[in-house]
Amino acid sequence: MNSRHIGIVGVSAEGAALCYRTICAEGEGLLGPHDHPEVSLHTHPLARYMECIDEGDWRGVAELMLSSVHKLQAAGADFVICPDNTVHQALRFIEERSPLPWLHIADVVAEEARRRGFRKLGLTGTRWLVESDVYPERLDSRGLAWERPAPEDREAINRIIMDELVRGVISETAVAEFQRIISALEGRGCEAVILGCTEIPLLMNDGNSPLPTLDSTRLLARAALARAVSRH
Repeated sequence: MNSRHIGIVGVSAEGAALCYRTICAEGEGLLGPHDHPEVSLHTHPLARYMECIDEGDWRGVAELMLSSVHKLQAAGADFVICPDNTVHQALRFIEERSPLPWLHIADVVAEEARRRGFRKLGLTGTRWLVESDVYPERLDSRGLAWERPAPEDREAINRIIMDELVRGVISETAVAEFQRIISALEGRGCEAVILGCTEIPLLMNDGNSPLPTLDSTRLLARAALARAVSRH
């Protein structure tokens, strides 16, 4: 079967790697043993993104993303995904100029939440993501309710992500902290939790989370696979 070439706009190494591995590992379920769609990945150093994010320069973030898209287009990609939730708030600045179409991670997660019948979701991720409209806009448009963690919990999550998870550091202390925060979201009526940072699935899953999880990394990878093999 001919399939479309997937382009990955990487930001942090661990999240991009998990997305890439998922596409390759699960591709054979659709295409046969050892098979998967063609995949290209480009990533600027995370430091370049953080320079912009720390200054609140989301247009600068967008230009880095667009630079990656042009490189992926040159490599033959047919469409692009970005396994980084936080930078999606910059996508609006370059979407019309993008030479390739995008799959939006929050749309993919919101559709899965609706498919599974969840009505209220807890949101976890970096503080830049959690305090943005990336997920609220997509959830509101589908009639889904949502909750952000308490401000001090947002800072705790952000520290774990930026100091540990982006470096591949996994600790029992971090698991316990996430379990406490997710339990608090459950106490506020949430029925599932969005793992809205592409490194969080390295730490949390349905086996250790107090709530069912919506794994943004793997859901995006699976949506990209579905698009790649679709005949439409």
